[in-house]
Amino acid sequence: MSDHASALTELHASLDQRHRPEEIADLILATGRPFTPSERALLERAASRSARRLGYVTSMNETFARPIGASRQLATLNHLFTPDLAPVPSVDAESPEAVMAVAARAGRAIGWNPGEDDFLSDRLDREQRRAAGIELSKRQYNRRFRALRHLAAKTERLAAEQDKRRLVLRGRSGFADAITLGSFQADPDAACFVAYYVARRNLRRAYTLSGRQNAIDEIAEMLLSRCGDGADWWMIAQVNPSPGILTRLTDIQRGELLGRWSAAMRECADRLETVWRGNDFDREDMIVFRRDDSSTWNTLAQAYNRARSAWLSCLAASDALELLDAACPGKVMRLMAYDLVRWHRSIGGDVDPETRVWARLPFPWDVLNGRARCTRRTVEMACLRAGINAGQRGWTAPLGRAAVAPFQPTPELVHGVTVADPVWASSSALRARSVANTSSRSSPPPYAMPARRESSRKSVATQARALHDGHGLAVAQW
Repeated sequence: MSDHASALTELHASLDQRHRPEEIADLILATGRPFTPSERALLERAASRSARRLGYVTSMNETFARPIGASRQLATLNHLFTPDLAPVPSVDAESPEAVMAVAARAGRAIGWNPGEDDFLSDRLDREQRRAAGIELSKRQYNRRFRALRHLAAKTERLAAEQDKRRLVLRGRSGFADAITLGSFQADPDAACFVAYYVARRNLRRAYTLSGRQNAIDEIAEMLLSRCGDGADWWMIAQVNPSPGILTRLTDIQRGELLGRWSAAMRECADRLETVWRGNDFDREDMIVFRRDDSSTWNTLAQAYNRARSAWLSCLAASDALELLDAACPGKVMRLMAYDLVRWHRSIGGDVDPETRVWARLPFPWDVLNGRARCTRRTVEMACLRAGINAGQRGWTAPLGRAAVAPFQPTPELVHGVTVADPVWASSSALRARSVANTSSRSSPPPYAMPARRESSRKSVATQARALHDGHGLAVAQW
């Protein structure tokens, strides 16, 4: 494989990872594409800060966390059951379906079936074991039953965590997982844009009151401008379903993309309903309190809002926004850290007015499942009461094109706080995890999030006056 082809292969692999834009820019230059001197100079601004050129590796994880497979549970099963019933060594321990098939095959030896894992009611007694021809002592039978029960539970957790990771990627990079290596190799210019844009979408949030930068910076804009009429716009639309790009697709392609984003929106909405029913979130302010499952909620909210935004773009590109007159599900607000809300209020701000809109509208999952009615007029009136424009804020129309962002070097972040030295950042991250693990087993520190919920405003206002980061260091003082 040539160096140019190898670079394209690495760019394709980066779609499932979390490389900095600097690393992607370095790989783009390695593809050997005929860039003009000004284009090459722009790419060099980012590539010159890549880990390969500077000689150090970033302290931040370069992949999204992957669920741990069932290798340990399969090894236990292999040890307990006879060799002819043991799982084959080639079984994929990260495939819930393959693992459950192994469990079902091994379970036949002791009369166990998937779903029959209640330790009190589903075990066979002595007479039943004798009738089934199971010549095991009660202790040995129980050991095998427990092993299968644990393996079945692990399979369910593995499937749930894999779905969560898939939705994390869906909320950031769209349908990048559907792009094949062959598509990358067939259109290298479009591939370069897709890889760089995904890296920009995957950037971490900094701890700041300002919003996120536009994912289209000056490098992404230059790469997109290299894609002419004959480019693979379908591949580009998988990750960037903006109205300008969707207009380049055929009606069939727009219809397919509309259906895929609609299905993704419904899936996220159903999962959000499950999380909402299992927690006690404050809908008025959406502030995190202790024991709230904010990680799962924010992951699903980001994926839902991304799918909803792309769905609106597809409707607009198809000239079908009138469908919102029948049903217009609203956005979902993320849960905010109480210290960030306190920071907003300390400078005269307050909760985002869009949170007021979210609180006034029916739940999106009720609208999508036909249990509540919410039309475009309903959303427009709620936005009007909150003092915002429904169309301009992306409630009833796609968001307008934001200004192209200038390229800025990716900062080393530890819990959203910039740390200049990557080595110190790695050390700080390890220390933060150690502090978090220790504090989870002891009493909460005085700056922890509030546990009571009588009034979120009162709870936030009565907290300590110092804002702390994950290391116990004061980084701001009110």
